Parts: sequence; C-alpha cells; structure tokens
Amino acid sequence: MHANGTPARSVLITGCSSGIGYDAAHRLAKRGWRVFATCRAEEDCARLRDEGLESLRLDYADPDSIHAALAQILSRTGGTLDALYNNGAYAAPGAVEDLPTGLLREIFEANLFGWHELTRAVIPVMRAQGHGRIVNCSSVLGLVAQKWRGAYVATKFALEGLTDTLRLEMADTPIDVILIEPGPVTSRIRHNSIPHFERWVDWQASPRAAQYRDSLLKRLYENRGPDRFELPASAVTEKLIHALESTRPRPRYYVTTPTRIAGVIRRALPTGLADRLLARGT
Repeated sequence: MHANGTPARSVLITGCSSGIGYDAAHRLAKRGWRVFATCRAEEDCARLRDEGLESLRLDYADPDSIHAALAQILSRTGGTLDALYNNGAYAAPGAVEDLPTGLLREIFEANLFGWHELTRAVIPVMRAQGHGRIVNCSSVLGLVAQKWRGAYVATKFALEGLTDTLRLEMADTPIDVILIEPGPVTSRIRHNSIPHFERWVDWQASPRAAQYRDSLLKRLYENRGPDRFELPASAVTEKLIHALESTRPRPRYYVTTPTRIAGVIRRALPTGLADRLLARGT
C-alpha cells in the first residue's frame, strides 16, 4: 500500500534466486512495486524473505507449485495481479547429436511449458481486472543459434514464436505482451548448466570429444572472466522497468550490443553469410 492509500502495483517474477530475476525483484520493490519473487528451491525463497521480499516456491517443472503459488499470491492481493515477468530458465550445453531426447523434454518443461501454464493461469485474472502486462525474458539465442547451445536455443526460439503469437491474439484485450532479449549478462546460468551437462552428455564417447576438450569444457570449467560486451543484470531491469511502467511499452527490448547485432543478422543477412558470422562467435 502506498502512503496515499492506493494499493501498490503487483508483479510476479520467476527465477529470483540470482541474476536477472534477483536484480529485478529488488529494484522493482524499491520503486514501490509489490513484488512476489519466486524460486524453485524453498531455501532460496527463505533467503529472499530474509532480505525483505515476499517470496514463494514456484518450479516451472512442477505444475502443482505453479498453481499453488499463484493462488497464494491472489489471496494476498485480493484477486489481482498487474504484471507477470517470466524469467526462470536453465541451459544444458552439448552438441545436438549428443543431446538425449529426454533432456529436451525436461528443458522444455522448465523453459517453455511451465511458462505457458503460468501465463494461461494469469490471463483470466488480467482480463477480469481490465489490464495487465506479461513480459517474457527471451535471449539473443532466441534470435540466432550458436553451437553447443542447441537445447537452450530450441526453447528460446519456441518462446519467441509463442510470445509473438500471444501478442497478436491479445491485441484486442487490455493485456500487453512483451519480449526482453538479453545478450551476455552477468549471471550463474553457465555455472548452473554444469550439472545438466554432466548428467546428460557423454562427451568422451562423442565423435566431437576433441572439440569438447578444446572449446566447451574450457568455457564451462575455466574462469575466464566476463564475456566481451557482458552487462550486469541491472541492464535488463532497466528495460523491464520501461516495459512495465511506460504507457506505451515496446513489443520487444534488446539488451546488449550482441543482441542488436543478432537482430540485424536475423533480419538482413542471407543464411550462409549469417552462419559464417555466427560460427566465429562460438
């Protein structure tokens, strides 16, 4: 509740344990939003509650947790929710020929299907209240592909298509649908991808074993400092603030120079030339 007695705008943010979601939750709370910061693990929720945030467990791969968290949030707000920021996701690196189909099923559950389930549950709330904003955090890898990232790329390409379609369909409603597309941003996504790689990819048995040793393993296990053009998570939050608070939000927001370059490559270049340019960046 604001000092003038009006209720604070409310936003549900997923993937708040670190990185982009963590920064967004704290920054929006400081701007007066009522933030519901969710995480997959209860211990992370407890840490965020200790930091002064309202935090609940929500795991995209667990539909029961999605609906339980939303029900609890709506009970606290009196049945309203002004904005949803779908953000939580993970990566599982490896050459496409080495990725078991079971891995793809699991990563799509967390990176796409859970987002869809939560979004569908939120839309009726926003319809009933007469307004709402749904912001999906995609990636530069939702615009262009890169080697070794096939599973993550597939989920983000799918997210882009689903979000674009939803935006077209929601044009006759008071609900805005928005994409944010970060490039390299300081986060734990690379570190957090290691257990998935070790669980699913038998790289030593791969015909690309030498390439793994020379490329991907060094990227995963060696601390090589920040990527070129890497920006802090706050750069994403700046775009999120505009997406949530502007009277006319844009349909998509690029974050970092690589994303802007990728947008040009996707729109303007022949596939062969684009492939040669993208191969240099892996």
